[in-house]
Amino acid sequence: MIKVGIVGGTGYTGVELLRLLAVHPEVELAAITSRKEDGLPVADMFPSLRGHVSLAFSAPEKAKLTECDVVFFATPHGVAMAQAPELLAAGVKVIDLAADFRIQDTAQFEKWYGMPHACPDLLKEAVYGLPEVNREAIKKARLIGLPGCYPTSMQLGFAPLLAQGKPLVNEAALIADCKSGVSGAGRKAEVHTLMAEAADNFKAYGVKGHRHLPETVQGLQAIAGGRKVGLTFVPHLVPMIRGIHSTLYATILPEARDIDFQALYEQHFAGEKFVDVLPPGSHPETRSVRASNMLRIAVHRPDGGDLLVILVVEDNLVKGAAGQGVQCMNIMFGLDEKAGLGLVPVLP
Repeated sequence: MIKVGIVGGTGYTGVELLRLLAVHPEVELAAITSRKEDGLPVADMFPSLRGHVSLAFSAPEKAKLTECDVVFFATPHGVAMAQAPELLAAGVKVIDLAADFRIQDTAQFEKWYGMPHACPDLLKEAVYGLPEVNREAIKKARLIGLPGCYPTSMQLGFAPLLAQGKPLVNEAALIADCKSGVSGAGRKAEVHTLMAEAADNFKAYGVKGHRHLPETVQGLQAIAGGRKVGLTFVPHLVPMIRGIHSTLYATILPEARDIDFQALYEQHFAGEKFVDVLPPGSHPETRSVRASNMLRIAVHRPDGGDLLVILVVEDNLVKGAAGQGVQCMNIMFGLDEKAGLGLVPVLP
């Protein structure tokens, strides 16, 4: 059994990790930390876990994290990079759900997250935890920086177009129009996520610049073999709890007009357990992936013209966060990639 610790278990991604790991056939939950809730049974805070999780929260200094095989950080940005060196030195693998190990350029990290990076030496060895792109590197990794929820949808949505030996679309002018439910903002109390603020409302934000932009561009350029990529990314907040819907746009180059893009996507993701390329003409809905680790994609070419429209849906807390973390853990420990993740989406 894999002994698992979770640092920061009181947020939405923390409880999602608990939900998934509690039924994982190869996992023993060994520790879950929260300084504020030290001693409180997890099931008292999250009644949905009654009968599944018997642990109580413990203060970080009391938790025996160095005795774990892997530790997940479901914490604010900056926490994992402060604690990861000690864990790695003890032979513990680390999977960070925050941004500490996503962006390789420390200047970019400091610009977008407003803090110095505590361990740039470890950043150099961190593997970006997008299995459909970095599976082989994840197998050998001891430190994973998980993608953000929006970047997961954008990178997988554009990946088949960029992963070819030459450009098929205008890679300097990609557009991502993305919508997320309010759980993407976390469990902390903020005015913009209050029911009276978020319900019956729909708005864009971060148009001037969003911290997921440099991470996504970094990933897209890696998929493209180092070619420069230009991306316009506009996130929106929609009045639902879970889910991301990303509508992606790319202009086909003249020399690529005869390509069957539906077939290209189907071939690119053939064999992937958590990417579902839908039949032509499909319109995926966020509820079709709710509470699951599945990401669904539909490829459209309106009127047979030169504009590709790619529709992508995922659950921001599962494939966009905790589920992807468990998927990486499975790969790191040589387990079936679907272990603990065979979840049928919840509908209605």
